[in-house]
Amino acid sequence: MDIERRNNVTVTGNPRGRAVVLAHGFGCDQNMWRLTVPALAEDHRVVLFDYVGAGRSDLTAFSESRYASLDGYARDVVDVCEALDLRDAVFVGHSVSAMIGVLAARMAPERVGALVMVAPSPRYIDEAGYRGGFSAEDIDELLESLESNYLGWSAAMAPVIMGNADRPELGEELTNSFCATDPDMARVFARTTFLSDSRDDLRTVTVPTLILECAQDVIAPREVGAFVHRTIADSKLVTLDATGHCPHLSAPEATNEAITDFLARLP
Repeated sequence: MDIERRNNVTVTGNPRGRAVVLAHGFGCDQNMWRLTVPALAEDHRVVLFDYVGAGRSDLTAFSESRYASLDGYARDVVDVCEALDLRDAVFVGHSVSAMIGVLAARMAPERVGALVMVAPSPRYIDEAGYRGGFSAEDIDELLESLESNYLGWSAAMAPVIMGNADRPELGEELTNSFCATDPDMARVFARTTFLSDSRDDLRTVTVPTLILECAQDVIAPREVGAFVHRTIADSKLVTLDATGHCPHLSAPEATNEAITDFLARLP
């Protein structure tokens, strides 16, 4: 199989630099990183891709059984790294992709040498001693709404996820991105994302890790960032002066500065 075609892989930047793999979150595609790529391209080989079912990936390669767990998406990451023969790459994952990166690093430790987790959440549902931000009933209602009327759900939820109500163009962009995703494939990814529990996986992380959280984020509240930081040994937590769940779009300068500072300090 042509992995680069399957996942619509794009490679740019400095071919002699350390590889940085940028991975989008649910309902998005690689275009969401367009404000980050210029900050990395001079010194790094920048790799972008779309998960199967997103963006300009090969939709015929979609398998519900494969993508019903985060492991399926992590295999996409490993496949891309192997196709490009990446070694010791830095994986930058937004939202659920932060957890996918954790799994990929465990699957292929020679391929992933550091992690940047942008607005991560290992579990969205609250339980005793853990706050994920949603009750089980909240998630059931969210998934039911998404599955019954995906376009309507997208129009209602995307601006909430993005935040920054004073900048409606950001919410509109995320809405358009959600709406461009195949609804049946989005339903699978949504269920996989919002019902996942990757908390134990965090303890397997042994590579340098940067956690970026936003000062206000309805999807991944500050308690989640603190939990991830506490659970991953020797990780670094940076709280961005940003609102919403997509700081690489709403606060690209601060996001890029944090990422490039982390990259500069890597061994």
